[in-house]
Amino acid sequence: MARRKKGLDIHGIVLLDKRQGISSNKALQEVKRLYNANKAGHTGSLDPLATGLLPICLGEGTKVSAYMLADDKRYQTVIQLGVMTETGDVEGAVIAEKPVPEISPEQLAECLQSFVGEIEQVPPMYSALKHKGKKLYELARAGITVERKARKITIYAIECLGFKDNLLTLDVQCSKGTYIRTLAEDIGHTLGCGGTVKELRRTAAGKFALENSLSIEQLQSLKETDALQQRLISVDEPLDFMPAIHISQTDADLVLQGQRIAAPEEQTDLGLCRLYHQQKFLGLGEILMDARIQPKRLFNLD
Repeated sequence: MARRKKGLDIHGIVLLDKRQGISSNKALQEVKRLYNANKAGHTGSLDPLATGLLPICLGEGTKVSAYMLADDKRYQTVIQLGVMTETGDVEGAVIAEKPVPEISPEQLAECLQSFVGEIEQVPPMYSALKHKGKKLYELARAGITVERKARKITIYAIECLGFKDNLLTLDVQCSKGTYIRTLAEDIGHTLGCGGTVKELRRTAAGKFALENSLSIEQLQSLKETDALQQRLISVDEPLDFMPAIHISQTDADLVLQGQRIAAPEEQTDLGLCRLYHQQKFLGLGEILMDARIQPKRLFNLD
């Protein structure tokens, strides 16, 4: 006997402005309950300390979350110089303190510029990465430290927004996989005094910006006016970097059966594409070397 679904078939993406002090999963569950959706997922965790843009995928929208995880990100962060903590932010226990030296604008600019470009970064122990099936933060809480391999990331730009009272405020544009806590520690180390994240706010993720997001309180107020549905972004919007191919009813029937169809003659690029029939998004296909399209990920938006 099939299990009955809990909730409604709600499909789309909600841009949430996550508040401080809760996990990304708790924020996800709040939005899921608000929409009474039967399925939900997010596109990259924010630490409890962090606030800002957290796209929440509902229903068939969860199928695009993997593509959104690869998006570039943008953050504003305040770094407390002269302090080092276990977790890399002010919520962790202080493990060392150092005096902050006199830092000239030129020294600061040179330090920040040294992190721009492709660099290697060692993930922090307090992260959700796994080691032999265990999350690193679980090991860290048990007092266990394991070796982590450095990973290549890209810092596209760092702008200093302010430096006063040992607090360094930065705007950071970076690739996926960047840990701002590690960046803060590395910047502090380069300046000779250590550093830890005091504040962190995500301002952009891929094509989405913080100014288009709403807090959970704002979303709750929309429920009273039946305007929640209007805040849903279509599931195919984050995929608009892929070519769109409109197909006939005959080809749509074949695609929905998982069968290959011929690619349009003018479509010469290989790789993933979006498939539509009469403006309805059917899913993703892959254009192959033989000029045919193989269905890859179908979406049931009915």
